[in-house]
Amino acid sequence: MPTVPVGSLELFHETHGSGTPLLLIMGLAVDSTGWALQTPEFAEHYQTTVFDNRGVGRSSKPAGPYTISEMATDAIGVMDALDIERAHVVGISMGGMIAQELTLQHPERVDRLVLACTYAEPMASMARQQEESLAQFGGSINATGTIAVDTSTFDPMTLFQHLMPLVFTPTFLAQELPKLMQLMTGSLQWGFSVEGILAQVQACMGHRTTDRLHQIAAPTLVLTGDADRLIAPEHSDVLAEKIPNAQLLKLEGGSHGFNFETPDAFNHAVLNFLSGTS
Repeated sequence: MPTVPVGSLELFHETHGSGTPLLLIMGLAVDSTGWALQTPEFAEHYQTTVFDNRGVGRSSKPAGPYTISEMATDAIGVMDALDIERAHVVGISMGGMIAQELTLQHPERVDRLVLACTYAEPMASMARQQEESLAQFGGSINATGTIAVDTSTFDPMTLFQHLMPLVFTPTFLAQELPKLMQLMTGSLQWGFSVEGILAQVQACMGHRTTDRLHQIAAPTLVLTGDADRLIAPEHSDVLAEKIPNAQLLKLEGGSHGFNFETPDAFNHAVLNFLSGTS
């Protein structure tokens, strides 16, 4: 199994194709299987590397807390282990938060940057949504952001059932259940760590880059769907406003899971930007 040591962790990775390096960073609770509809096409043009973030898939699942900054260091560790000096970086959702920190901490390592359906910091409405979601699982969050849940009774399928209507459109949920089962199977087959997922959630809620976004010099595409119910498109407006010369593209009808639900549109937008044609 291709893993690399990064600090005390072992991080799973795969590389496909050849050419200019491209690093893909996945979002919350999903392993690199979530890039299944991007990797083959991207690998036709780039040396495309995917990896499992700490807490999911075939990577180490240490106890929390995690921070987005630490997860950015993980991503740099993967690049170092694979002798990737500089790469295009595409991050989706939590992966977009990690990509922001990676770019801010190591600007010399990033060529072009794509931030998909992500945010610079959570709005107040997201904090309320998180509290309501945790309450459904008998959990709570205190004033310092620490999450408390009885993990002994936590059912991962219940989590996915809760998230699916926020991530995908009703039409897709009704018509594409086999695809969704494929995605869930990819996330569960290597073991599911409740503690790891909750640590990822806490890292997302602690993410703050708004006051530093002006430091990003890499050509940047801010990409979102205008029907995203999990991370509202307004978050992308903030990113595009604060990052110098960033391009903003909102895909019509795009959900939070638009890389999986409408891969042709997502892939076309990303590849056009990376090639410099948009």
